[in-house]
Amino acid sequence: MDKSKGLIVSSAPHLKDSLTTSKAMLDVIIALVPVTLVAIYFFQTYALFLVTVCLVTAAATEVLFRKLMNKQPTLGDYSALLTGLLVALCFSATTAWWKAALATFIAIGVAKELMGGLGWNRFNPALFGRISLILLAPWFVPFNNSMSVWSVNLGPIDTISQGTPLAMLQQGMAMPGFFQLFVAYPGGSMAEASALAVLLGGLYLIYKKHIRWLIPLSIMGTVFVLTLVFGQNPFYHMISGGLLLGAFFMATDWVTCPVSDKGKIIFGVAIGVFIVIFRLGLAATEGVGFAILIMNAFVPMIERATRRPSFSAPRPVSIPVPGKGTSVSR
Repeated sequence: MDKSKGLIVSSAPHLKDSLTTSKAMLDVIIALVPVTLVAIYFFQTYALFLVTVCLVTAAATEVLFRKLMNKQPTLGDYSALLTGLLVALCFSATTAWWKAALATFIAIGVAKELMGGLGWNRFNPALFGRISLILLAPWFVPFNNSMSVWSVNLGPIDTISQGTPLAMLQQGMAMPGFFQLFVAYPGGSMAEASALAVLLGGLYLIYKKHIRWLIPLSIMGTVFVLTLVFGQNPFYHMISGGLLLGAFFMATDWVTCPVSDKGKIIFGVAIGVFIVIFRLGLAATEGVGFAILIMNAFVPMIERATRRPSFSAPRPVSIPVPGKGTSVSR
């Protein structure tokens, strides 16, 4: 650094911010506190136990894999704990603990650490773990009975015995009141217990400038318009299933979404289209998760198509050619 003439000469980066990875991850965890508390209120010790299992598994898996790869554990950045919490919220509170632990192990070990660690993962780790468990479900059939001895009984719990709101919507069944479903309705995964709580968390992330509104609005706007066109109730589609959690917390993952504004809009619209296809055409219960993971794979292509031209890139120059008009060259 040369200060002899009042000039500061240093290497990049020249713009610095007090925000760190750990602070950003902690803010996302804070944003998930409302829906976590609602889940604990409805499902009591079952929700608390499942969240604890996923958090412990996430921390242990990161330490294990980083030790095997001769790297220092990075639990201090809270990324593993955040992934564990998201995995837990994607399950119902009465899910077998070993299934949630396995999904967390895959999320941290495979989708995060084996991909190079934080910042290098191609797919959203939490969704990767959750969807992997769905795809591996047929392999668990022979083990379900034997694993039942490891089940944990935490006492009686009041749950909704009928189908989830999304299943009820797809089957044309009578739906609960919109206000009740929006504020608090214990059906489906723990993240679906309160659309309002997820929305508050998402707005908190926008307020803290960790995410922008482009991707959530693109996803929700696309789902709203397409479900309306196909004669569905768009308002119920907006607050049923994992749409809000996916739009605010999964699709906006800093590593696995496009950087440019145009890319974010394309990314969000495509996810919304896939969600509607899954919900209306294939009736997939995890349509949001599948849609986001599919588009995660296309992010590099979207980035290349929407990247801004470099300031140093050569520009077309018009050169007059005698007798032949004007030609354009670089």
